[in-house]
Amino acid sequence: MAKVLGINAVFHDPAAALVIDGVVVAAAEEERFSRRKHGKEPVPFSTWEMPALSARWCLSYAGIEPAHLDAVAYSYDPALALPCTDDVTEHLWEGLRTLFVQRAPLFLQSALPGLDPARVRFVSHHVSHAASGYLAAGVRDCAVMVLDGRGERGSYLAGHVRQGNLQVLARCDLPNSLGLMYEELTEHLGYRRSSDEYKVMALASYGQPRHLDRFRQLVRVDGGVFATERVDWDEFSPTGRGDGTLDPVHADLAASVQRRVEEVMVDLAIWLHGETGERVLTLAGGVALNCVANSRLYEQGPFDEVWVQPAAGDSGTALGAALYTAHQLGDHVEPMTSAALGRAWNDDELERWLQDAAVPYERPEDITDSVAAVLARDGVVAWFEGRSEFGPRALGHRSLLAHPGRADNVERMNAVKGREQFRPIAPMVLLERANDVFDGGPVPSPFMLFTHRVRPAWAGRIPAVTHVDGTARIQTIARDEEPLVHRMISAFEERTGLPIVVNTSLNTAGRPMVDDPRDALECFGSAPIDALALGPFLVRRTGVTL
Repeated sequence: MAKVLGINAVFHDPAAALVIDGVVVAAAEEERFSRRKHGKEPVPFSTWEMPALSARWCLSYAGIEPAHLDAVAYSYDPALALPCTDDVTEHLWEGLRTLFVQRAPLFLQSALPGLDPARVRFVSHHVSHAASGYLAAGVRDCAVMVLDGRGERGSYLAGHVRQGNLQVLARCDLPNSLGLMYEELTEHLGYRRSSDEYKVMALASYGQPRHLDRFRQLVRVDGGVFATERVDWDEFSPTGRGDGTLDPVHADLAASVQRRVEEVMVDLAIWLHGETGERVLTLAGGVALNCVANSRLYEQGPFDEVWVQPAAGDSGTALGAALYTAHQLGDHVEPMTSAALGRAWNDDELERWLQDAAVPYERPEDITDSVAAVLARDGVVAWFEGRSEFGPRALGHRSLLAHPGRADNVERMNAVKGREQFRPIAPMVLLERANDVFDGGPVPSPFMLFTHRVRPAWAGRIPAVTHVDGTARIQTIARDEEPLVHRMISAFEERTGLPIVVNTSLNTAGRPMVDDPRDALECFGSAPIDALALGPFLVRRTGVTL
């Protein structure tokens, strides 16, 4: 029975996760503590930076000293990164990245005094991604697919899991990479690579895939692998400004790349199903955060079930490395039942924060009913409850809520957050009502990683969460899993007839998602939010009578 700390620190989104006796105890991203978006710059010379704050919190939460750890699983194996022979890893800084990873045991010893550096184990980046899928999903037999920008030398892994053990069936080596191609597109359109790819996915919905035939030449699939050619982006459009402008030329380019990525994922899945015969596919890697592609894979792919790791990007490799190492040490690994793996505060602690902030507040008899009343009167509510989420999605613990029936709430919420107006906002829906309102995607869908079509009878009733293409990225809320959120939405439905509320992450543009009470109070104080629900307490904007 082992105590294993997982660490992601190589590229971006540094994070830590703690697994004890095969159970996921805690997981958190460094950005939630440091308040630096994505934790650090995604450059080779930042690889030395360890997720010290999140790692210390994980250990403190469990009452464990670094010296008591049986293993530290680092989600990158420097032995697989050498020698550098391709266009990507021949970069002048790549040797420095590898050197910093090799020194990681000493960096970790410095960050976590008392840690024995000999306890640090290197786990392949893509194996870490894969394990964050198949081990966290709790399935003993499945197919697994990992797609991202890059690991040590590759960008893709396909495998077959039997009795919890992974057999790798296919890999793609660099420079072939769907993730890097999407990052290059993001940069070409003027947005930040390794950060803003979700903006390009949203932009694609406004365009037509006019260049699809050309991208079918540039990205080719052969059985279980693919090849990507170097793209001259200027061939398709001028460089974008990244200022939120909805330029049809850029939207068409985004739509073309998005569609080709979807096609490639389906083709790879068809091959993988033929090799494994499994009914379940587990999916991880940064590309698996592309909910539009996930939905096409679910609808048109050969698998009956597609399970996506909620922290599918690099932060999730901390979890995957820890789970994989625990399994290797002989522990029976329990499935991940929730993404709520971060920090929490009890009611007394929350009240002290409010008292120290000297803001007027109340403790209503039922916070869920009070919030529902504000939402029904078209107020915007910051919702802070329970443990913070692990991964990039707000799932009802650090959320910004609004009325889905007001079409202008799209513009309003994007203005509150200071983000591009072409970005959609998403719905949380009662699980028992999800199939009444949506179709075309998996239900339950607790992690907001698929898009669903809004049924025609409902599109006019929930315009704020119906995207331009008629879809919505839903999160289903089960009564037994999220009782407080379920009660709040039920109270809202009693007032409006809508079993749905708008849910977007509680943060403003360029800032990490809110994590602690100070973050929540600062966000509430700096943005036009009408009310803050901080645990059982309600703070109303001065002068607002909602």
